[in-house]
Amino acid sequence: MQPMAVGKRKNIKSDFMKILLIESQYFPSLEYYLTLLRYDKLKIERYEHYQKVTYRNRCYVAGPNGRILLSVPLERGKNQRTPMKEVRICNGERWQALHWKTLESAYRRSPWFEYFEDELAPCFGRRYHFLLDWNLEMFDRINRLLDLDITYELTDSFRLTYEEPGLTDARDRILPGAWRQEDTAGDYPVYTQVFGERTGFLPNLSILDLLFCEGKNAKEILEAAR
Repeated sequence: MQPMAVGKRKNIKSDFMKILLIESQYFPSLEYYLTLLRYDKLKIERYEHYQKVTYRNRCYVAGPNGRILLSVPLERGKNQRTPMKEVRICNGERWQALHWKTLESAYRRSPWFEYFEDELAPCFGRRYHFLLDWNLEMFDRINRLLDLDITYELTDSFRLTYEEPGLTDARDRILPGAWRQEDTAGDYPVYTQVFGERTGFLPNLSILDLLFCEGKNAKEILEAAR
């Protein structure tokens, strides 16, 4: 069984639109959001081969000792050469319970965690079989919580290059470890983080960090920084 295409999908002529082609990510980073908000429409790749050591199955949140990695375990491990739409989650591990427990521990003291808890917690108790399904469901849900009207479609085949007018190919351009804090902290919005006094400001974390720390102000912060 293949994952279903989800999200807002519209047949819109792209001649006069700025379109971003990019991979799906697990609770994307601020860099991902700041990038996509510069475009009119999003096209998400689903026929590429899965790439390891990327944000496709991982995100980073803030903890008392710095960054915490949350990684979705996959069947056949990380070295598979499988189309993204067929990559399966390994549900033999209790990864969802662990991820939610980590988020509770990290953000229970944040101003907005309790406000959004009821919207997000049920997802971590529901089994998903495909990584793409999980990523898109979380993406849609976060966009609703942020009140962001983001239109996207899924690719219908794999193409190495695109000649489509107005389209920017950003596949595999936003990667973990591709930046250093001292080089890029000024490129991202600065806001009050839960453990900021202890760790210093940690830039470019998962969108969850901004959501829990700034809540309804997160959309305005993103749009001001794009």
